Amino acid sequence: MPSRRYRLRGDPQRALSIAELRAMALHRLPALAAEYLEGGAEDEIALAANRQAFDRLRFRPRLAEGDAPAGECRFPYIIAPTGLNGLYWHGADIALARAAAKAGVPFTQSTVSNVLLEDVAKVPGLEHWFQLYIFSEMALVERLLGRVAAAGVRTLVVTIDANTFGNREWNARLYAAEGQATLAARMDALRHPRWMAQVFRKGLPGFPNIAEWLGAGSADLLEASRWLRQNIAPTVSWRELEHVRALWHGRMLIKGIGHPADARRAADMGADGVVLGNHGGRQLDGAAPGLELLQATRAELRADVQVLVEGGVRRGADILKASLLGADGVMGGRATLYGVAAGGEAGATRALAILEQEYRRARILLGDGDMTCEKI
Repeated sequence: MPSRRYRLRGDPQRALSIAELRAMALHRLPALAAEYLEGGAEDEIALAANRQAFDRLRFRPRLAEGDAPAGECRFPYIIAPTGLNGLYWHGADIALARAAAKAGVPFTQSTVSNVLLEDVAKVPGLEHWFQLYIFSEMALVERLLGRVAAAGVRTLVVTIDANTFGNREWNARLYAAEGQATLAARMDALRHPRWMAQVFRKGLPGFPNIAEWLGAGSADLLEASRWLRQNIAPTVSWRELEHVRALWHGRMLIKGIGHPADARRAADMGADGVVLGNHGGRQLDGAAPGLELLQATRAELRADVQVLVEGGVRRGADILKASLLGADGVMGGRATLYGVAAGGEAGATRALAILEQEYRRARILLGDGDMTCEKI
């Protein structure tokens, strides 16, 4: 057998899989950026479990009934909220939003995006979702939600599993002190001139959506990180979620649900949906993958409550597996980040195209039509 190698450089639109886009991204990125993108918490058990949960499932194809041709079905994918995307590509959030608009899927912008939410809202044809961290001072939440609503966002995703930063040891090893990269990490960055020129051509990425509270430190990543540690609520209770529900008059999803009983309570509180998962394996190590919670959670909820799964999606077939087990859709972060890190908007566009093509192909091969758990 000839040696199998992924392309490491060149046009990301020639990539044939998310794995190939990942290889291209990691070739282009220095360790400081690559580790932030790739790493999980502590022993990375939760990170690995997300992928293993999909790998354990096997399809059981049936003869097609012809009820719903694969070309006509919806592609149930949402780009998940991820912060500090400007570390991979200048203007990455705009690139991701444009790619999402072209693919007809929602883009969820993070509170700690490196682009103003009002600028993302200007992307033509975009279904713009916004992710919210709950701050200790609810007045800050109210102010931010006012801007989100004014920008035309109709779906809010409230994160409840990131009240403190996860212990990402491999990322921490690249720093001699807080905010100060080791000499080896800095030398490694210098060996990636294309990345440095593209990412830093207009200065370090900042956090413009919280800049009004950062003052003079709005462009300082270290100061912004400190502010977030001090101002994100150390605990989130149902009381805070009920307060946000009262403030927000659009659709609201709770992200980071780790137990079916909490999903039921979220729905009873007025949430329109839940996102099951463990924050991509970046927070509580050992937390269950969203896919493992899916069937029990779906059984607890009314049919009109949306159930999404996040974590570990690398193939269109993974999206199909989640759908067969009852998910209304899948949120993915790293897959499109590999694309944007490999080649900006073109790379993100290619990532979404790969996933959709794989999803539709898998539906045809499975026997498109009656999509039930009997086929998995």
